[in-house]
Amino acid sequence: MQSPCARRSLTGAAAWPMSGGHFWGRLKARQKQTMNKSEQITTIPSTDKPVLDVMLCSPRGFCAGVVRAIETVERALALYGAPVYVRHEIVHNRYVVDSLRAKGAIFVEDLAEVPDTGAPVVFSAHGVSKTVPEEAKRRRFFTLDATCPLVTKVHRETEIHHRRGREILLIGHDGHPEVVGTMGQLPAGAVRLIETVEDAATFEPKDAGNLAYVTQTTLSMDDAAEIVARLKERFPKIIGPHKDDICYATTNRQEAVKKVAHIVDAMIVVGSPNSSNSQRLKEVAERNGCPYAVLLQRAEDIDWGRLASAKQLGITAGASAPEVLVEEILDALAKRYTLRIETVTAAEEDVFFPLPRPLRDIAAAE
Repeated sequence: MQSPCARRSLTGAAAWPMSGGHFWGRLKARQKQTMNKSEQITTIPSTDKPVLDVMLCSPRGFCAGVVRAIETVERALALYGAPVYVRHEIVHNRYVVDSLRAKGAIFVEDLAEVPDTGAPVVFSAHGVSKTVPEEAKRRRFFTLDATCPLVTKVHRETEIHHRRGREILLIGHDGHPEVVGTMGQLPAGAVRLIETVEDAATFEPKDAGNLAYVTQTTLSMDDAAEIVARLKERFPKIIGPHKDDICYATTNRQEAVKKVAHIVDAMIVVGSPNSSNSQRLKEVAERNGCPYAVLLQRAEDIDWGRLASAKQLGITAGASAPEVLVEEILDALAKRYTLRIETVTAAEEDVFFPLPRPLRDIAAAE
């Protein structure tokens, strides 16, 4: 009998389509292919396996900022050869980092770990404090800034508020690289971190009439809304961003999870534990009625005992998780179940961010 998930297994690094130009187009085609395969799965009968209804959230997985960051490293490796140094994980996903490491990327947490070199030094998608590019310039490094443009937008907003003399609040998670980078755009003490509603309720400003806030881009929309509401209740004149700082990808992935969380018996979020947006997806599922939500890095992490009673399963992936890992989990499920897959769509995405200018200039000259 034909497998209810009859398709080529895509679990190795070689199957990850990351080899330079047109990566974004290949990614979208791959996700569409997975959806088409899911539709085919529903038509294949099986009498020897229990049926599992899978609600596949869309959008899921890579966002435009992650694609840009990964392709920056890929392109640098193709143009300049190994090594390419990357400050911090380019994105928070172990599979991605290990795959790039195997191709010649060297990941460091501090520029002090980078020898004097002419090799490219890439800044991760999360952004960095101003002292980092200053140190790189002093050491005459060739740098490529892969900071997500939506994070850079928050940096610019923070600088504008500071120039206008406002006291700045940053809503975010202490210690997250994006938060460290945003706070590091200004002198120490110029930005106050607000993590919770309680923080918003107890914060005492220097001048209640001269406040502004920005947010980390990967927060829970609901958590951020509660904090902002409390701040506006206490400080009606507080100034916020012209457009929500929580990025489109974070918003869309959370909205897709909300559509299915109250329906399914369990939710699998594909992503790494240090991925903020992946952790938020798990929390959103739990808060919206899913009795069991779990963050998984690979199919081998599935706790089959916890899924034993599930009749309906939701699957999504954080913005730094490649589609190949979703396919891997579907393959593992198909060995035990007859899968009936429905794709639940919250939004269509066509956002594209160009590569850092040095790489664009080289591409234009080719």
